[in-house]
Amino acid sequence: MFSSNTKKYKMGLQLFTIRDAMEKDALGSLEQVAGLGYQDLETYGYDTERNLYYGYDAREFKTILDDLGLTTTSGHYNFSDYFEKSTDERRAFVDKCIVGAKALNKSYITWPWLAPQYRTIENFKKLAEQLNQIGEQVTASGLGFAYHNHDFEFTDHNGEMGYDYIVNDTDPNLVKLQMDMYWIRHASKLSPAEWIAKQPGRYVMWHIKDMDKITRDYTELGNGSIDYVEMLSTIDTDALEYYYLEQGGNYATNSMQSITDSAVYFKANLQKFL
Repeated sequence: MFSSNTKKYKMGLQLFTIRDAMEKDALGSLEQVAGLGYQDLETYGYDTERNLYYGYDAREFKTILDDLGLTTTSGHYNFSDYFEKSTDERRAFVDKCIVGAKALNKSYITWPWLAPQYRTIENFKKLAEQLNQIGEQVTASGLGFAYHNHDFEFTDHNGEMGYDYIVNDTDPNLVKLQMDMYWIRHASKLSPAEWIAKQPGRYVMWHIKDMDKITRDYTELGNGSIDYVEMLSTIDTDALEYYYLEQGGNYATNSMQSITDSAVYFKANLQKFL
C-alpha cells in the first residue's frame, strides 16, 4: 500500500548524462550542475589504479564537490570487466572501489551493466552468485551494494528471465536494487510500482528519465511518454533513499541543455512528490 512520503530528498543527477561535458571540463560542468539546483550526484567510472575520478585524485574531487555544496551518494563501477576474472581478482577490484567510494563519502557502490556477450540464463545465475559475493564484501566495509537494471534483464530466454535470478537468487540484505524507471517501462511487463511491491525494501535508488513518444529513445523530462506525475504521486517510496535524473543520449540540443531543461521541468512538476 502506498504510504505518504515524509522524507526530503536531494535532487540528484547521474553524471553519465553529461559525460562529454565532464570529459572536456569537469570543474566547469560541475559548477553549472550546482547552479541548476542539483544537489547530489551519482558518478560513473573510476580509475582504480590511480584513484582518480574524472581526472582528479579522489580526495581532490571530494574537495571540489564540498566547495560546490554537492554530495555523491552512489557510483557505477565497471564490474562487468571482472565477470570472467578469478574471485581473487574480482575481490581486489572491489576493494579498490570501496577505497574510492569511501573517499567521496558515498553510501552505495552499484553494479551498472553486464556486457552483451554474457547475457545468457546460465550467466545470469553466475551473476547472482557474484552479486552476493560482492554484496557481502561491500557490506562488510560499511557501504551498501546495489544492482542497476537495463532492458536486457527482461529478455525472454525460453520462458526464463535474467532479472528473476538477479532478484530472487540474491540476498536482500546484501544486494539492494537501483531501479531505472525508463528501462522498466521500456522492457518489463510489470510497472515500477509492481516491482517495488514484489521486492519490498530493496529499491533504494531510482533513475528517473523520460522516453521519446515516437522512437522510445531517451528524451528530456516532460517531453516523453512516461507520466511521471501519475507515477511519482502514487508510488511507494518507503525504501527509497536517493534518486538521480538521467538522460543517456538523444539530446535535443546538447547534454548540458538537457539537464537544464529536465531540472526546470522536474522542479516545477515532480519535485513536490519527492
